[in-house]
Amino acid sequence: MEASLQVLAFWVVILSWSYASASSSGPEDFRRAFPIVEPDSEHTKLRLAREGLEAIQRITTPIAAVAVIGPYRSGKSFLLNQLLSLSCDEGFGVGHMRDTKTKGIWVWGTPVELDIDGTKVSVLYLDTEGFESVGKSNVYDDRIFALATVMSSVLIYNLPETIREADISRLSFAVEIAEEFYGRVKGQDVAFEPAKLLWLIQRDFLQGKSVQEMVNEALRRIPNNNGDRNIDQVNQIRDSLAIMGDNSTAFSLPQPHLQRTKLCDMKDNELDQLYVKRREQLKKLVATIIRPKVVQGKPLNGKDFVAFLEQILEALNKGEIPSTGSIVEVFNKVILDRCLKLYGQRMDILRLPVQENRLQEIHEESKAEAKKLFDQQHFGRHHTERSVLKLDDEIQKVYRTFLLANEYHSSKLCEARYTECEDKMDHLQIMRLPSMAKFNAGFLQCNQTFERDCVGPSKETYKQKMMKMLGKSRSLFIKDYNQRLSNWLVTFSLIVAIVGRFIIKFILLEISGWLMFIFLETYTRMFWSSESLYYNPAWHIIVSTWETIVYSPILDLDRWAIPIGIMLLVLLVYWRCYGRRKHGSRSLLPLYNSRQKVGSNRPRTD
Repeated sequence: MEASLQVLAFWVVILSWSYASASSSGPEDFRRAFPIVEPDSEHTKLRLAREGLEAIQRITTPIAAVAVIGPYRSGKSFLLNQLLSLSCDEGFGVGHMRDTKTKGIWVWGTPVELDIDGTKVSVLYLDTEGFESVGKSNVYDDRIFALATVMSSVLIYNLPETIREADISRLSFAVEIAEEFYGRVKGQDVAFEPAKLLWLIQRDFLQGKSVQEMVNEALRRIPNNNGDRNIDQVNQIRDSLAIMGDNSTAFSLPQPHLQRTKLCDMKDNELDQLYVKRREQLKKLVATIIRPKVVQGKPLNGKDFVAFLEQILEALNKGEIPSTGSIVEVFNKVILDRCLKLYGQRMDILRLPVQENRLQEIHEESKAEAKKLFDQQHFGRHHTERSVLKLDDEIQKVYRTFLLANEYHSSKLCEARYTECEDKMDHLQIMRLPSMAKFNAGFLQCNQTFERDCVGPSKETYKQKMMKMLGKSRSLFIKDYNQRLSNWLVTFSLIVAIVGRFIIKFILLEISGWLMFIFLETYTRMFWSSESLYYNPAWHIIVSTWETIVYSPILDLDRWAIPIGIMLLVLLVYWRCYGRRKHGSRSLLPLYNSRQKVGSNRPRTD
């Protein structure tokens, strides 16, 4: 029993000491390389290494990552130690055997602090497992390549001596990732800046050409006057690299020393001095092109970087990124893009909005043309079915975009026509001279314009709104029409009486005006209610006469009432002032006459 208690006490002390040691760990504890991504047991997929992630998560400032990729045994780890000014014993492990030394992706635990545009940035240096080593699948190499491409701010493509076609193909894959996968993690849109690409040619023995000229020559299109299919495929890879534009640069390093296996034991004064000079120039070049890693417009700190890495790694392991191991898929991707472009061009001929059945018809025709082009240009029997499924899926995505665009344009057009009709109905409600015929004509014109111009999926919705609005406007107009017409007739009768009495001095016209006024204001109020007045046959005759006078297809009195009134007033004034003088006082009408008879011989009396 006592022995058991002693063992328990011993383990408590050990655990307490371990916890205290972990709690008091300082920056010196992170001054070494940590794995952040490791291969699984089958060396086909990747998994996270928590030890290295903890070294990154503690960083609170924006992060920039410099990743070195390239073939195995090409000196990537030694290059990183040189950039960090570390010896091989201090920095990344350097091996001289045939097998690869670095497994997965490693990070130097102590970031280099730089001031970039006034912002303090922590620069991480990443060492990656070399590709093309034995005992690994192409899929594994592709995932390492893809992960380094997506994570880094600066991607150093470390190549020994020269550039091979396989190196360009792998870089083309990295660009494919930039085009397809940038902004897409777990189906969520994520936009971030692509990495700066640095071509680094080590042990450069070439004479007469600069490394930049060598890179430009390697990426130049190959003439294909005879239409050779293989050359066309190679040129397609080079075309995919055109998007890099000014986002890449080239640099070369001479061989440090002839005895490569002893490089780690040599000081700078023992190395080739041209190499030392070029190495320092390389350090300055890398420092000038470093920028913080940005995702969705936000620079990533340690925790954000680790979270983003987890998302990317999960997508990679699920196979959401195409593999460069299947060159047929890469080439078919170009064909798919060409087919999608053809589909989009044919769909763009449509002037949206259109009826849904018309859009569906054009979609089917464009889809058939795109598949016809794919059948003519695709290659590889084993991947055809998968590529066709992908083509159908991408076409469906584009078609859904057109459906949404058609709905938007339809809604916008119908809303405009609806607003125009609504304004027109409001204008008809406030006519100076109310006219049911004019309102009905405007109502019909509005309805016809809406039916003709409003097309697409939003038509039924706006048609219902239109019917409700027109019905409401019609009810309001009819409600006020009879009352306004009655008021206008009363006003008109007074005007007739005044004109007949004081201007024309036509007694019959004055009497007619007064009779109309008395009838409207007295008789109707005494013997008819307001409701029965509007249903009386006599009132219908008055309304018909009013409508005939006020509105017709030839003359709209509501529009011309003021000009016509002014013209009649001018004629009356002219007739009153000058017409009677010129033509005398003779008239066939019973006018008022206050003049005494001319030449009267009746004698005056007192």
